Amino acid sequence: MIQELTVQDFAIISNLTIPFKEGMTVLTGETGAGKSIIIDAMGLIVGGRGSADYIRDGAEKCRIEGSFFVSDNQQVSLFLENNGIEPSDGQLVIQREIYRSGRNNCRINGQLVTTKTLREIGPYIVDIHGQNEHQELMQVQNHLHLLDQYAPEDLRVNLISYQEKFRQYVSLKEQVTNMLNNEKEFVQRMDMLTFQYKEIESAQLMVGEEESLIEERRKLMNFQKIMDSLKKAHQYLDNDELNAVTLSGSAMSEMEQIESIDDEYAETTELLRTAYYSLQEATGRVSNSLEQLEMDDERLIVVENRLDIIRQLKRKYGETVEEIISYFNDISEELSTKLNSTTDVSKLQEELIIMKNELDCLADSLSQQRHEVAKQLEKNIMKQLASLYMEQAVFKVNFSATDLTINGKDRIEFYMSTNVGESLKPLAKIVSGGELSRIMLALKTIFSATQSITSIVFDEVDTGVSGRVAQAIAEKIHQIGEQSQVLCITHLPQVAAIADTQYFIRKLVKDNRTQTKVSELSEDERIDEIARMLSGADVTDLTREHAKELLSLAKKDH
Repeated sequence: MIQELTVQDFAIISNLTIPFKEGMTVLTGETGAGKSIIIDAMGLIVGGRGSADYIRDGAEKCRIEGSFFVSDNQQVSLFLENNGIEPSDGQLVIQREIYRSGRNNCRINGQLVTTKTLREIGPYIVDIHGQNEHQELMQVQNHLHLLDQYAPEDLRVNLISYQEKFRQYVSLKEQVTNMLNNEKEFVQRMDMLTFQYKEIESAQLMVGEEESLIEERRKLMNFQKIMDSLKKAHQYLDNDELNAVTLSGSAMSEMEQIESIDDEYAETTELLRTAYYSLQEATGRVSNSLEQLEMDDERLIVVENRLDIIRQLKRKYGETVEEIISYFNDISEELSTKLNSTTDVSKLQEELIIMKNELDCLADSLSQQRHEVAKQLEKNIMKQLASLYMEQAVFKVNFSATDLTINGKDRIEFYMSTNVGESLKPLAKIVSGGELSRIMLALKTIFSATQSITSIVFDEVDTGVSGRVAQAIAEKIHQIGEQSQVLCITHLPQVAAIADTQYFIRKLVKDNRTQTKVSELSEDERIDEIARMLSGADVTDLTREHAKELLSLAKKDH
């Protein structure tokens, strides 16, 4: 419910704060006092079209702020969560400032938002109905939702199950469509991956292979140099006449004869002994290398070819053998997945047909339930219309079939016939203001119990009616107020008398400026105001008695 409305520099309103209560509240006052301006202000805080014309003369901007209690409104909580707006202990504060430049500042719980965001949250918190503005009920796209909200819980449970299946169907259909539409690209991609797979696979790459081949090629290309060096080294180490091993051995023998005389000689002897045995080992190795050394021109060709293959693969698939192998593993996985998917397309198409048949059955079941609910709704609406003295009116829920949608296969529109002999026609085509007001109230009486709207605002919906019809309208508005908070601008004394709270709106001149003031009326003040509404300018004792009677009857009945 709306708890408080603050309006500053808006039209003829300088600074006004109105606290609101639960139940039914009426706003009364003379024409031009500013009653509808207050409703306009409420419309702006829920995203209505703003204009610099709203700004009070002499001011640079106007400001409207509404404070709402929404702790039990799950739709508002979900909206705030989805839009990243911090909740505030069940409170919702909406502020809007309009500048003469046309700039708008909008905030929800202190967080800057756009007017689009205000329009999106608006339907969850305020439902404003003017004499010719029954937006939700007059919009055909809302009729199916209203019927489903009115229905028993089992229909809504079935609808949720259907919607889950429908989303799966849409996702699968999109997948199959994409696969079929991209068949040419798919085939080209498969051909390319297959070629690459075979090319890399045939190379049989191994980690570390390239380094080993480069080393082997270096040896093969330097064969003659290696051969010459080994021969010379062997000759120096193992020459028949004079060689390093024999000479180092002789030197070692000489030093061994004097090593016991001095420690320095012993250390030198040890160095020669180490050199002698190292030279012997080196001689053996050189000799062994000479025996094994063999020039293989064919092997060099093989190594060169192998390295060339690796170079070509590196140019295409990676800078290293490891990267090529990693790429090979990736395309292997993709090939496997895509090969499976090609075989699955036909299976998916079969699955799609099965799912479509299941959805048709679920949609048929929903439609059958809706037809039953529609019969009950028609009876209840016509009962409400009869209580508003429209006994001849006929209300009909018109069904037409559509392709499968997220809500089934039903298209629903409310039809009416208000007089005997008239054909049924869409609700939106009804043009009589008095009839439309009563139809709206009948529908609102039924649907308000199943909607979670915070506040319902009626702006002179009782215009053009009087007598017993006026009393019936008053009863209906009060009945709606038992389900939701109701704010109502009215000129009818019957409506004012039945309200739980009454505010009087008056216009006064102060410092040569027109201002609007709002005050809550006491019991005696209500008598005077309702008497004025009954008689006009001249309030008599008789009209006061009549006003007292209206208030007394209202209390007695409620």
